Amino acid sequence: MKRLVVDVRGGDYSVLRLPAGTVPDPDLFRVGGVTVVSVISAPDGVTVVCPTRVAPESDAREDGWRLLSVRGPLEFALTGIMAALAGELAAAGVSLFAVSTYDTDHVLVQADDLERAVRALREAGHEVGPL
Repeated sequence: MKRLVVDVRGGDYSVLRLPAGTVPDPDLFRVGGVTVVSVISAPDGVTVVCPTRVAPESDAREDGWRLLSVRGPLEFALTGIMAALAGELAAAGVSLFAVSTYDTDHVLVQADDLERAVRALREAGHEVGPL
């Protein structure tokens, strides 16, 4: 696996589920700044990943996540990036929530695990931005 450059994004994130067919408020996408918002619609519901400060209310909502983003863009032909990140974090006992975009991969880790996650990725030879 080649050495990755991973940026630690500022602020807390939330992961939540809305009822199937829900269309989130369009203002969710106007949060401004360098941030990530992901909305995935599936038969079992709509999953939203976004900064906590703009997260919709939900009965199924987990706050307290921090976002790590692989600096991209990454070519589609590259293989094993998410597997490497997941394996290195799993070996350190850090669970993750993964999100991919057209250009790159992101992993969310619980805020309490952020330092351990950064240490594990650095020990695996990746460059990780400041906390």
